Amino acid sequence: MYALQSIGGLAAFCALAWVLSEDRQRFPWRMVLTGIAMQFAIALFLLEVPPARAVLLALNGVVAALSEATQAGTELVFGYMGGGPAPFEVTKPEHAFVLGFQALPLVLVISALSALLWYWRVLAWVTKGFAWALEKTLGLGGAVGFGTAANVFLGMVEAPILIRPYFERLSRSELFMLMSVGLATVAGTVIVLYAAIIGPVIEGALGQIITASLISLPAAILMAKIMVPGDEVTDAEKIDLDLGYKSAMDAVTQGTMQGLTLLLNIIAMLLVLTALVAILNIVLGLLPDVGSAPLTLQRTLGWAFAPLVWLMGVPWAESTVAGQLMGTKTILNEFLAYLDFAKLPEDALSPRSDLIMLYAMCGFANLGSVGIMIGGMTVLAPGRREEIVGLAMKALVAGTLATSMTGAVMGVLS
Repeated sequence: MYALQSIGGLAAFCALAWVLSEDRQRFPWRMVLTGIAMQFAIALFLLEVPPARAVLLALNGVVAALSEATQAGTELVFGYMGGGPAPFEVTKPEHAFVLGFQALPLVLVISALSALLWYWRVLAWVTKGFAWALEKTLGLGGAVGFGTAANVFLGMVEAPILIRPYFERLSRSELFMLMSVGLATVAGTVIVLYAAIIGPVIEGALGQIITASLISLPAAILMAKIMVPGDEVTDAEKIDLDLGYKSAMDAVTQGTMQGLTLLLNIIAMLLVLTALVAILNIVLGLLPDVGSAPLTLQRTLGWAFAPLVWLMGVPWAESTVAGQLMGTKTILNEFLAYLDFAKLPEDALSPRSDLIMLYAMCGFANLGSVGIMIGGMTVLAPGRREEIVGLAMKALVAGTLATSMTGAVMGVLS
């Protein structure tokens, strides 16, 4: 029954995208069917084929190794606040974990490592492989194919830089597709961080998050094609894989500096958004209780997003809790949503709902990311600023629907 609920959700998400389409007379049936088939094929291959599943489970060791290596650095720099031995007796070890000094510095290590792997052409050629697959299966142009594939590894601001010579020439449909994919996936720089947070809750967390981002890629492409149809294809004669790194050491240095910017942004956003939520909850607390409990932003978001998560396949009895997570992810950001997810009581959601929400929250589709995307893309194409701004909120909807489809796919398979 729940699988049928998720199948109905897949149809509902496509229907909603069609309602919001700029041209309802042009529904891309072939791309929609191919995109959905690709989602299921990726999920089945990575989660059901024994060798692929073994690789994904083995990635837990990667998370542990990177976390351990990062802790060696945080212990040196921050001492006991970074996870080192305390110079006093710790009476409440459950409070000894300091997020900013122990978990978040992982972003620096991953950013530097990603830059190094790109300089060595490892990530670059993997990206070209993904781009080739998207061109052959979904008929994308070379420029947007490479740009969307790069989103899985680099993120929504860095990926378009690789196709900068072609950016001004992208059609409106291709531009919207690039924006939608950027908001529906997560960058490699934060994948390991998210896995470290939810690892205690979900088995094989890193493999699950990588799978979620890959499944959301074709979902975002088909959503973008429904909402902003177009047949134009921008071919790319040659994509320059060079990001400007002069040497391996230069790649590590630049990657670290880019990671530092991301780290400071994460810290600032967490601090400010948590404070704003607290302020809003104080104000809402002045209102009369609803259902014998104070009114809060989390409860309000739970009610608003309950129908969306129900369509993914979450039972209605659990939809308010799941809706709170999805609402936090969309209105605030996915990092806060994953933190809340890790803190849920064991019986708050069933294992199946846990899996659906893990996949549905795996994307940058939130208001803050929209602002970051607008800033980054308008620098690349200042002449298209008005068009980019006009498409931004529509891309937020497309990204949210895409990750919701990914959650529904897991609802069908689990």
